[in-house]
Amino acid sequence: MDRLMNNHWVMRIIALFLAIMLYASVNIESGSQGGTQSTNPFSSSPSLDKATVTDVPVVTYFDQENLVVTGVPETVNVTLEGPTVALTKARTVKDFEIYADLNNLSIGTHRVQLKVKNLSEDLEASINPSTITVSIEEKVTKDFPVEVDFTNEDKLEEGYTPDQPIVNPNSIRVTASKEVIDRIETVQATVNLETAKETINQESRITIYDSDGNILPVEVEPSVVDVTVPIKSPSKTLPFKISREGELEKGLSILSIEPNPKEITVYGPLDVLEKYEFLDGIKVDLSEIQKDTSIEVDVPVPEGITKVSPEKIKIEIDVEEQQEKVFSSKKIQEVGLSEGKVFDYIDPDSGAMDLTVYGATSVINEIKSDDIELYINLSDLADGEHEVEVQVNGPQNLTWSLQKEKVKVRISSAS
Repeated sequence: MDRLMNNHWVMRIIALFLAIMLYASVNIESGSQGGTQSTNPFSSSPSLDKATVTDVPVVTYFDQENLVVTGVPETVNVTLEGPTVALTKARTVKDFEIYADLNNLSIGTHRVQLKVKNLSEDLEASINPSTITVSIEEKVTKDFPVEVDFTNEDKLEEGYTPDQPIVNPNSIRVTASKEVIDRIETVQATVNLETAKETINQESRITIYDSDGNILPVEVEPSVVDVTVPIKSPSKTLPFKISREGELEKGLSILSIEPNPKEITVYGPLDVLEKYEFLDGIKVDLSEIQKDTSIEVDVPVPEGITKVSPEKIKIEIDVEEQQEKVFSSKKIQEVGLSEGKVFDYIDPDSGAMDLTVYGATSVINEIKSDDIELYINLSDLADGEHEVEVQVNGPQNLTWSLQKEKVKVRISSAS
């Protein structure tokens, strides 16, 4: 072995072999990176392959600021042929581009050849379709009002209806060719009304239609608008009762209490509205009134009602110095006596008593005895003697005092 290693010819042969191997290795690597065929005498020719890349986007070059182009497909299919390595890379990365150069074309219709760029020199490309027909037109911009299209209006609950919608902004700007602009029939934002019971606030996408109901693909600014649709619920207008709490300062009397408005509109389901004939719960505290006053009070929302309108009312309260008037021996009426029963007054045996009324001067001056009733309620009373409270029924803005609060009566069965 040592003799072989010391032989000059053997060493020269080994060195030549190593040099050839190194040269081949370098050329194989550079050939795979550069896409050129290796000249390595020990390597085989690169294998060729063929494949179709689908849905490759088409890029269009033209004056987008002033022109509109139609007829360019969004994507095409490209068949590639060449070395397997380069083909695999192109299919995976898709770093090549299919384009239509329209920069030097005039307004009108043209047949245009699609081209490819940024493709490896080792590959050949076949585009399908390779030729397209394009239309180049002048770009036109025009403003259109936005209409609101209601869907499922028939699914609103009974009594609920949509009011006039509010769109913000109420017009949009459409950019397209003059031919497309002339075809525009309506610009719509859609709102779904299904089961709506209160105001709808939503963002709606703009859709452009022609006269046949076809959607037109145009440039829209803005493409989304804010839409507000008030939903009117069933309503009923009701009178209301003002409850008086507390007492006026001594020496004063109510001349008038005038609300504004005199009726309240309530909203809610129809079956709930049917239960109400008037609105209760509006209160005035007389202890806070010392002179002619205007106050604002809240309107209560009854059970089952969704809202009231207005939510507050104004009440004008006018007061005057208090005066009094006495009605002597005012007859007491009876109500509610059961059938087959009779009664007699024991105290007072006359069945009458004095009544003093208090009120503003202008009210007292006009009040008459017939304007006030005294009565006792005898319903559900058995035979025997009873003390019964005397009730007074008279005009508003009066107070009164009785000679006595109760009377004694005797009830017996008719013979």
